[in-house]
Parts: sequence; C-alpha cells; structure tokens
Amino acid sequence: METHFSLGFVKGFFFPGSSPDGANDWSCRPSAAHPNPVVLVHGTLENQNDNWGGAAPLLANQGYCVYSFNYGGPSAGSPVQGTGPIADGAKTLAAFVDRVLGATGAAEADLVGHSQGGMLPRYYLKNLGGAAKVGKLVALAPSNYGTTLDGITELGRQLRILEPANDFLAGPCQACVEQEVGSPFLTELNAGGGTVPGVEYTVIATRYDEVVTPYTNSFLPAGPHVTNILVQDQCPLDATDHLEIGYDPVALTDVLNALDPAHPRAVPCQVVLPVTGPLL
Repeated sequence: METHFSLGFVKGFFFPGSSPDGANDWSCRPSAAHPNPVVLVHGTLENQNDNWGGAAPLLANQGYCVYSFNYGGPSAGSPVQGTGPIADGAKTLAAFVDRVLGATGAAEADLVGHSQGGMLPRYYLKNLGGAAKVGKLVALAPSNYGTTLDGITELGRQLRILEPANDFLAGPCQACVEQEVGSPFLTELNAGGGTVPGVEYTVIATRYDEVVTPYTNSFLPAGPHVTNILVQDQCPLDATDHLEIGYDPVALTDVLNALDPAHPRAVPCQVVLPVTGPLL
C-alpha cells in the first residue's frame, strides 16, 4: 500500500487505463462482513490509477470488493481525467455502479471519492436514482460548496474578468468552472440541502487544503446522517494537503471507520507532510 501521493502519482499517472492494485477483480463476491462493494471516484485532473494507489489495496486487503473507473477525460487513454461536465461524470458513475452491482449481486454499493469525486456522487444520489443503490458516501476533501481558489475567483468577479476567464477555461475543464463557489451547478446541487434520505455521509477534510478553499466548504450541513471530520482535530501532527489526503494513513483510517463503524480502528497519528506523505 502506497502512503505517499508523490510516489503514487508518478506510478499511476501514465497508466490511466490500468486499475490500481486491489481494484476491479470482477470475480470478487462481497463477504458477510463487508456486503457492499466499494466504488472509488477520482478527482479533477486525476485518474483511477494515480488517485487510488493507496486506498484500493488497503480496502482490498481488508476484505472489500473494490472497483475504480475513469470519467470525464478528453479520451479514454488520457492520463488527465475528470475535466468534463460533472453531470456527465455522474452518469458514468451511475452506469458503473450498475455494472458493479450486477457483477457482485450486491443490493448496494458504498462510494469513496476524492475532491470532485467526493462531490460528484451527490448529483448521482440526488438526480439519477443513486440513493436506492448506495449505502454510504465517504468523501476526502470534496468540493461540496466549491472553491474560491484562495480568493482568486472573488478577485476575478471584482475585476470583471472571471466570466471571460471561465469561458476560456470551460473548453479544457468544464468541471473546474463548475466547482467554483457560487457556480450554477453547485447552486442547483445544494438547493434543498446537501444530503438525500437513506445514505450515510462522511466528509474528511484537512485544514491545509490548498485547492478547496476555504477548507470548510468541504463539509456538509450537520445532521443525523452526516459526519464531518477534520484531520487535524484527530492528529495535529498531520499536515496533509488536498493531494496527499487520498494516501494519508490518518485519513484512510477514517475511511475504514466510516465504511465499518461497528469495528472502529485507532487513528495512527503521525507526521504527514503535504504531497510527500508520512515522514517515517
């Protein structure tokens, strides 16, 4: 299991069509201990292989049936995925979940997503019938309420250059534009609340997120089926950022606990650096 984003990214970036270790064993049958297969949803500008080199083998080694896929790229073989319209990515997720449920015979899947991949499933749950097919959504640094890019988007509005900049950016990365604070996409998605009945939500965020800013925009409104976790509240030594959080042993322990709350594990507090991962 890889715990360093920098190494996992290098290993996976140029092989987007390859599944990360532990994922996409279509002969896997869920156990009684873990009846829901886990579907991994990568983030913007990432792919299944470079995003999930840590989580996929970890989950498989814990006895889960694990599945990953690509969506939203300019081509199937592009190492850069997750750039197309988010609604289209959600449709790809819907079809993939149906494939997983058909192959495994499971009634529901659990979803684990990073960045856009933690927010996009909410469109599937709300608008594409996903709530009947999903038990849990676990999101690492999701862009639930968008990003200011450290204030750049607001500055662009004040200078009246945000709209032409978005028009330019929408060609190569429509998903980037749709994840800005106040975008029409996020306004519609979040109208009426951040959740749908029947699904358990866990959000895992980091104070040092340099992509989703402010980091609190990752969190969902408090409710009986929502758990919001800030990594540094558990482990002040952990300086994980937006990229490393998908490989961070602290955050991934939170993922395991969210998927199996009946058997909680102690969080292994340790020094974790941005991008490069655990110090030891």
